[in-house]
Amino acid sequence: MKNRAFTQRLGFAWTGLRSAWRSEASLRTHLWMAALLLLALLVLRPALLWWALCGVMAALVIAAELINTALEHLADHLHPETHPRIKLVKDCAAAAVLVLSLAALWVAVMMVVSLL
Repeated sequence: MKNRAFTQRLGFAWTGLRSAWRSEASLRTHLWMAALLLLALLVLRPALLWWALCGVMAALVIAAELINTALEHLADHLHPETHPRIKLVKDCAAAAVLVLSLAALWVAVMMVVSLL
């Protein structure tokens, strides 16, 4: 993929996003939550700093889910049978998504509290 045109590399990224959308319920859930977040921001109209912080947190959660998906697919391809170390890798990647999701929830709660 090195030295390919930007538009071609962008196409690879869109293909990955579409594939993950089709195969991962968790990604679809995170994207729906991001859409609800956007709706909440439009209704609540917080300061621009909250828009930025919420946007960054949503992007981080979605990016972590995509990395988790890629790691799971790679691990399953290289080692299809259950293995304790592969399970640990997959569990840790899922935990990273959970930690970021909880952090995003914290930011959302703090935004709502600051608006009260």
